[in-house]
Amino acid sequence: MIITITNNKISASIDSLGAELIRLEKDSKNYIWTVDETYWNKTSPILFPIVGRLKNDTYRIENKTYELPRHGFARNLEFQIVNQTESSVVFVLESNSETLKNYPFEFELRLEYELDENELKMKYSVENKSEVTMPFSIGAHPAFTIEDSFSDYSLKFNQTEEFISYELDNEQFNAASKKIQSENGIIDLNYTLFEKDALVFKHLQSNELTLLKKKEPVLSVRFEGFPYLGIWTKPNAPFLCIEPWCGLADNVNHNGNIFEKEGINLLHPQEIFSRTIKITL
Repeated sequence: MIITITNNKISASIDSLGAELIRLEKDSKNYIWTVDETYWNKTSPILFPIVGRLKNDTYRIENKTYELPRHGFARNLEFQIVNQTESSVVFVLESNSETLKNYPFEFELRLEYELDENELKMKYSVENKSEVTMPFSIGAHPAFTIEDSFSDYSLKFNQTEEFISYELDNEQFNAASKKIQSENGIIDLNYTLFEKDALVFKHLQSNELTLLKKKEPVLSVRFEGFPYLGIWTKPNAPFLCIEPWCGLADNVNHNGNIFEKEGINLLHPQEIFSRTIKITL
């Protein structure tokens, strides 16, 4: 089911399958890319209960091994709508017999969309309904439309800093890293940056970036409280993903114990973890 929320400035459409943002419009222009399966079949998937890929697509708790696909399962499941107004909607996914087979924890995952003037707020909340500590990761993966030449675009961060990207090898970190060229907090985009997969930043001082086209702002993404950021596209694809993460893919040398995984979050019973991303047009 597609739900559309509006105010007098912008509108957003979200699919209850995966609680996935599929349109974000201002002045009849859509800023979220339109799916073309030649490149990719998603627009803004939610990453839960893992971000990225596990080594061998498996993890271990004590002596038991479980399997999870890349980015987890939430993006492919139907969410329930629990509250809706003209300018907001709340989606919820609860653990069930199927999720428990591959992720043995009771949880409630909540994604709230709210429009405020020219801004879309996306609030991610995870509640541990188990009686044991729950390991999890969560992340966002919105894909923004790129029009005309990709090299017309750049990313301006709200802090001037050194940008070190950690390299992925078969979707796992291999301990290699590289410095990404920038000037005054601005990274000029070109497809060669993504030849080895996403740019992954682990130690940013910035908590907001602006997508520029020919030096003019297109939109901004604020990601306070997210320690990691992925930037991704595919060769010649007309989109750019800006991905705030609370979690990371496995390292090639990871031992499989999910409680020892880099970037994992540990949530005590009945605790709630929340983070908010703000997209401003």
